[in-house]
Amino acid sequence: MNVIDCMYKRRSIRKFKDTALNEDTLITLIKAATSAPTACNSRPWEFIIITEKSVLNEVNENIYFGKYTAPAMIVVCGNMKLAMSGPVKDFWVQDCSAAIENILLAATSMELGSVWIGLYPVESSYRPLYRILNLPKEVIPLGIVYVGYAAEEKEARTQYDEKHVYWQRYEERKHRTRKKNTKLNT
Repeated sequence: MNVIDCMYKRRSIRKFKDTALNEDTLITLIKAATSAPTACNSRPWEFIIITEKSVLNEVNENIYFGKYTAPAMIVVCGNMKLAMSGPVKDFWVQDCSAAIENILLAATSMELGSVWIGLYPVESSYRPLYRILNLPKEVIPLGIVYVGYAAEEKEARTQYDEKHVYWQRYEERKHRTRKKNTKLNT
């Protein structure tokens, strides 16, 4: 499968078969993640691979979003001791997001299903992970990738919309607005 086809085929899969992933498969996903670009090659990412049912269940019981029954999850974190400092300190978010996208694309290319659940910057959504995963304070969970063999199939697609594409300069356009989610403003 070429890269463009893989991008179109990548979809958020929320139903998974109860089939374990082997360690080599999970390591391949992490290797793909760490081939992502990072600002000034800072590589602030850290990955927690969870496959034990008791830990998967505990994470699911304590987060707001997701709660899927995949055989594995990868918690992608930014380590602030490794991140850049000063006005570019928040580039860790972009670095770790690029790593997550690489995991999603690699999973798709390996015929696996995956879905990305965002955590940061909603502190209440990631705070329980400090206790569950024994995270030090300088490590911030950006998101969770659930991964496994898909128990659902979705058509390949793109969400291209020419209303969101500008040539040379930005111009005012009318866009459909989304309702703001105030549920998590705690």
